Amino acid sequence: MLDIKILQSLINVAKKREKADLVIKGCMVIDVFCGKMERKDVAIKGEYIAGLGFGYESNETIELKGAYVLPGFIDAHIHIESSLLHPIEFAKAVLPRGTTAVIADPHEIANVLGNKGIEYMIEESEKLPVDFFFTVPSCVPAAKGFETPGAELYTEDIADWLTHPRIVGLGEVMNYPAVIAGDEDILKKIYTAHSVGKRIDGHAPGLMGDDLCAYCSTGISSDHECTHLQEAEDKLKRGMYIMIREGSTAKNMAALIPLVRAYGVSRFMLVSDDRHPDELCESGHMDLLLKKAVYMGLPPNIAVRMATFNPAFYFNLKRRGAVAPGYLADIVVVNNLREFFPIFVIKNGKVVAERLKLLADFENETPTPLPSFNVKMNHNRPFKIPAKGKRARIIGIIPDQIITEHIIDEVGIKDGEAVADPERDILKIAVVERHKGTGNVAVGFVKGLGIKEGAIGSSVAHDAHNIIIAGAKDEDMEAVLKRIVEMEGGFAVAKEGKIVKELPLPIAGLMSDKTHFEVVSTLKELKSITKAMGSNKDNPFMILSFLALPVIPKLKITDKGLVDAEKFEFVELFVD
Repeated sequence: MLDIKILQSLINVAKKREKADLVIKGCMVIDVFCGKMERKDVAIKGEYIAGLGFGYESNETIELKGAYVLPGFIDAHIHIESSLLHPIEFAKAVLPRGTTAVIADPHEIANVLGNKGIEYMIEESEKLPVDFFFTVPSCVPAAKGFETPGAELYTEDIADWLTHPRIVGLGEVMNYPAVIAGDEDILKKIYTAHSVGKRIDGHAPGLMGDDLCAYCSTGISSDHECTHLQEAEDKLKRGMYIMIREGSTAKNMAALIPLVRAYGVSRFMLVSDDRHPDELCESGHMDLLLKKAVYMGLPPNIAVRMATFNPAFYFNLKRRGAVAPGYLADIVVVNNLREFFPIFVIKNGKVVAERLKLLADFENETPTPLPSFNVKMNHNRPFKIPAKGKRARIIGIIPDQIITEHIIDEVGIKDGEAVADPERDILKIAVVERHKGTGNVAVGFVKGLGIKEGAIGSSVAHDAHNIIIAGAKDEDMEAVLKRIVEMEGGFAVAKEGKIVKELPLPIAGLMSDKTHFEVVSTLKELKSITKAMGSNKDNPFMILSFLALPVIPKLKITDKGLVDAEKFEFVELFVD
């Protein structure tokens, strides 16, 4: 917090009447305001940048000729829970790569535990050397009536959270059909955010034309779900900020980068949305997105602004997102503007990482588990499907997208039951309710996972996060279900009725209490096993996690049944 004494000290350093604490010399500084690069020294006093120029005296100096000074990276839209990491371990993974702030939507844990889950995320991310800001979830559940979540957030809950200093907006408004229909409940939540001057994030895949106008008329001002150029352009022309997503499952950058070149940088941001821990730790976070954007033809100064100043401006994060006098000294020094390898990371004026080695101290090293399971099974064979015809609706996986196909095709029939047909890449898929002990089980079919034997399952299934399982045989699916319940959350793989590998997720069934190194190691083993089982997907668990999300077209499955996510209605499995 700035006070008069700090302001006086910054003035004195800028005027060279007082020594800086740290000066970065010999580097090119990216100016996110004008888009230029200039060779300047950067003088830091305390937590703030005091001046840009030459001739500063200092107590400490960093001199790296040929390197580049950038603002600390800001991810404008991410779900920490999807990293499978506790906030402490998430921060340890991303800080050495230059991420100094994130805006997280905790609607995953809110769907499991409601207000208790949001409170957990805020408390567990306090006083870390990465700044965690949050948007309060707007749609818990994501689609009321279509699934069984663990909790519900009401307008009164949202109003209370919006006064919190680290809550910067209303989280993605996923139930766009309710908005378009003028549903009073969702409009109350939107109005509440407007009344306190907070941003409202959108989530409207494929929405265009009159429906989009209706959606935008409420003041929802961003979208991260664009998958093609025309859709993004339509949203841009109607006043939305476009968050270009490049996550572990949904990769939209290649399709949308031409729009930035055509219309300029001011209303675009780079975001990851959902990122799995192995990719996060080994490939990178915002540094990887910058590298990709430049590789795809975006000028480096424009790409950098989309990952720094634009998110700070959009969410009204004062004194962030630029290397400029009076701004927080959150800085990344990179080797060049192609690889974006972080040589130094500076947070609040202190060097916290060097060449991917973490130097910062972390408090509260032991994550707190958070139990969340209440499963009741009413069936001896929960995944049995009596054959009511030959042709069935099948969820079709689309590579690198979270939208799916609505396939109608023949399925295998044996002894009066519909069965998986792994030779045709058709598996059974099931969702089992885990929050309220309802005993709900829905079973269907999925095409595209590539698994030839065994079964995989997870308690991470957006957004209600019931248990989701896919497999070639019922006995393997049953073994996976039993183990996930015993662990109170996690990933599991079974073959021949036995568990071969697991990853416990004891924090709400969503996150691990282990180090990011341990989580990555176990996840890599799980993925290796699934490849040996025939899967042609890099991350089948991440793909599986989105197949229960009924607000993303076209066909999805929840604990209550198959959902046509375009018409927003339940549909029968068999079509004969």
